[in-house]
Amino acid sequence: LLERNSFGKYALYALGEVLLIVVGILAALWIDNWNQERQETKREQFYLSGLKDEFEASLLKLDTLMAVNRKSYQTAGELLGQIPTASIREEDAFSKMLIGALTYEIAYNPNNSLLMELINSGRLETLSNANLRKHLTSWDSFLESVHRQEINLRTQRQHTLDLLRGPEGSIRTIAAQSGLDIGMDLTGDGNLHSNLALLKSREFENNLLLFMLEAMNTETVHYHPLRKEIETILGLIEGGLE
Repeated sequence: LLERNSFGKYALYALGEVLLIVVGILAALWIDNWNQERQETKREQFYLSGLKDEFEASLLKLDTLMAVNRKSYQTAGELLGQIPTASIREEDAFSKMLIGALTYEIAYNPNNSLLMELINSGRLETLSNANLRKHLTSWDSFLESVHRQEINLRTQRQHTLDLLRGPEGSIRTIAAQSGLDIGMDLTGDGNLHSNLALLKSREFENNLLLFMLEAMNTETVHYHPLRKEIETILGLIEGGLE
């Protein structure tokens, strides 16, 4: 074309070649980006599905724990109602109430393995919802507050149990009267030490009252907000699932 002085046609031809190359490169980049976005979306959906399973299991655990804690402080309240008049006359009834109020360990252990993996590996950014990432990042601080309260509750529960281990109490009697001596003979000669004197103990009343207040505070100030936070997180997760 140059020999024929057809420079214009040559330039047009060259431009066409360049455009074809550029279009090819752009198409390849678009396909690569599309494939990468598809993989990222697929990965995000996988993480969201796993987080949904984890937080649903955590919610179920919390509901179960709240029910146990509520039964404990309600039974403690029933005991406190008996103390002013010492109206409980039967040892087995008193033992069963002590078991119902003081034997359950209150400790929340949620399912967090996938969440911890995402945070520790820096893959939390895979989740496109910034609000969800914010809630997931603050989840651990939420749990720390709950666990501190559970330690306070456990300590107060221990103070009350210590009175039963002292000279005025008898663990053997509680076990025997509440049916916890299966396979063992804890009654001995049948002369079990009575725990009913604790109903006249001001120290026992004070410790039991403090335990009940701590248990109620655990539910209202800590477990209820925690449950609401889990529901918020689950709502954000559901919004991102396809």
